[in-house]
Amino acid sequence: MKNEQTEANQPAAYDSEGRPLYYKDSPEQEEEYEPTSHVTAKPEEYDGHNFDPRLRAQYANEPKLVHAKREVEPQAREISDKLKRKHEESMRAYPQLNLSEGECVILRISRHPIGLFIPCFFTGFGIMIMLTFMLLVPDIYSTFDESSLSGGYVPSPGLIISILLLVTLFIAFLGGSSIWVYLKNQFFLTNESIIQEIQLSLFSHHEQTVSLGSIEDASFRRQGILQHMFNYGTMRLSTEGEETTYRFAFVENPKEQVAIVNNAVESFKNGRPVGDD
Repeated sequence: MKNEQTEANQPAAYDSEGRPLYYKDSPEQEEEYEPTSHVTAKPEEYDGHNFDPRLRAQYANEPKLVHAKREVEPQAREISDKLKRKHEESMRAYPQLNLSEGECVILRISRHPIGLFIPCFFTGFGIMIMLTFMLLVPDIYSTFDESSLSGGYVPSPGLIISILLLVTLFIAFLGGSSIWVYLKNQFFLTNESIIQEIQLSLFSHHEQTVSLGSIEDASFRRQGILQHMFNYGTMRLSTEGEETTYRFAFVENPKEQVAIVNNAVESFKNGRPVGDD
C-alpha cells in the first residue's frame, strides 16, 4: 500500500522545461495546479464565483472579473402608466426616432437661430438683385433703337425676364435648402440614450445613438464675442471605450443644456429615474 502511494506521487513525465507532470488523480497535482493560460486552460472555479453559463467572464484580460448576470429568458420589466403615456406622446411628436418600449424624449435641442443669418442674407440679397434687374429691363430696352431690335442683335425683353426669373427661383431653392438642412440638425435626450440627427445636405442624412451609460463626459465651449453675446456654443460628448466624440454646434444656452445631460447621465448610472420631474 505504501509503495502504491509512493508510485502515485512520482511524476509520470517531464515537460520541455523540465517541470514534473503528475497523474490526474494525484492529490499533489490537484493542489499545485495553476493554469498557464486563462484561454486554453481555464480553472474550474474561483473563490466567490461560479461558472454559470449565464455569467460572462473574460479570462484573457480580466481573469477574476465576472460581469452582470443575464437570465436566459429575462422577464419583461413593468412600465408604469405615466411612462407609457410619455412614450406614446414622444412617438407621436417624433415619429422619425426609433424609441424602445418605455423610452421617451425629455429634451430636444435645435440649432440657434443665429446660424440662419448667412443663408437668409445671401438668399435675400440675390433675389433682390434679380428683381431689380427684371424691373430695369424695360428701361434698358428703351435706350436701343428700333433697327437693332428688329435686326435680332438683342434678345427680346421677355426672354431676358424669363432667364432672370429662373435664376431667381434657383437662388430661392438654394437658400431654402440651406435653411432646411440647418434646421434638420437636431439633438434628442431620452431616458435611455442620446440621439443626434445630422443632415449634411438634401440627400445626406446621418443618425448617431449612444446609451447614457456609455457617456463619460459632457461639456460645452463658447468662443468669440458673438457666441458670448448671443449665448450659443458647441456641445461635446465623449464616450467610454473607443473614446468616440460627438459634437453639436450652434447650441442655444449650452451651459443649461449640458447640465441637463450630465444630470440625466448621473441618474441613469446610479439607477435613478431619468427625467422623472
